Amino acid sequence: MDAGATAEGGGHADLILGIESSCDETAAALLDRDGRVVASVVRSQIDLHRSFGGVVPEIAGRSHVEHMLPVVEETFARAGRKPSDLAAIAVTVQPGLIGSLLVGVSTAKAMALALGVPLVPVDHVAAHVHSCFHGVAEPEFPSACLVASGGHSTLFEVVSPTKHVKRGETIDDAAGEAFDKVAAILGLGYPGGPIVDRMAQAGDARRFKFPRSLMAKESLDFSFSGIKTAVLYHCRGQDGRGKRTLDEQEVRDVCAAFQEAVVDVLIEKLSRLAARIGARSIAVGGGVAANRRLRERAGQLAQERGVALRLAPRELTTDNAVMVAGLGRLLFAEGVRAGLDLDAHARAVAPAPSHSP
Repeated sequence: MDAGATAEGGGHADLILGIESSCDETAAALLDRDGRVVASVVRSQIDLHRSFGGVVPEIAGRSHVEHMLPVVEETFARAGRKPSDLAAIAVTVQPGLIGSLLVGVSTAKAMALALGVPLVPVDHVAAHVHSCFHGVAEPEFPSACLVASGGHSTLFEVVSPTKHVKRGETIDDAAGEAFDKVAAILGLGYPGGPIVDRMAQAGDARRFKFPRSLMAKESLDFSFSGIKTAVLYHCRGQDGRGKRTLDEQEVRDVCAAFQEAVVDVLIEKLSRLAARIGARSIAVGGGVAANRRLRERAGQLAQERGVALRLAPRELTTDNAVMVAGLGRLLFAEGVRAGLDLDAHARAVAPAPSHSP
């Protein structure tokens, strides 16, 4: 294949392959030159980790090794296209579980070498930001964006489709992590977010008052360890070791009160950022963005401020490769490239990508 023609997207080389393996989803997606999704495959590992109540890094990495190539092959099969149709390969390089990331990065590097196509490194959290604007013809910037998931609770000032400035982050537990831990305390199972959300719909959020940690008046950072501990004390006493029986309605009410407290904090900090930067839109992405109450409150905030609302589509809230390919497509157009010495990073390092001359 003519590598030069491929790099410029000539001939049939019009596809961007996205590869995502930062945690416990093995995912691949193909987007065309206009950003339309041609095919997307996500293989979840929830069943492998459920009995442990959380993701086990070693199990996650081994599962990626087993399923990465089949997932990529299935993606091409669904698209009815071939690897020779690729213009570039975008891959998540940070942050995440290092063993999991290395599987995706190694796969992308091997394919890039074999096919003679460019590599585009993508930051996982930045890809979640992109998911809020996926398919939006004219995004409204600056945007106040919240990315909330099991591993991240981060606020960004989104200046352009590829420029995201971090303005706040969690100093302890992420919001999604707090949902999982509270679900575990209540014996509801894993993953906790969807279960707590469902139980909360039949609960009374006013029955219990859990703390809202807003920190300093102007702070844009988050802290959710206190509310998790408050739920633990409510259910197991002040030493956290007791155990009392909660009837089903009390469990629902605890879920509703906990969820309302978390959403209050997320929305308050998002509102602070929006006011500070003069946001023209409110955006929410990440796994917690699937939460019914958070989506509702984000809509209310956008309406109150008279700005656009950009919620990640529910199918793009959890980890996926569409967002990786989507952001990768934009970075590729800006000249972002990586060599075969590309490495993975458990924690984000800046800058992740490098621009060609």
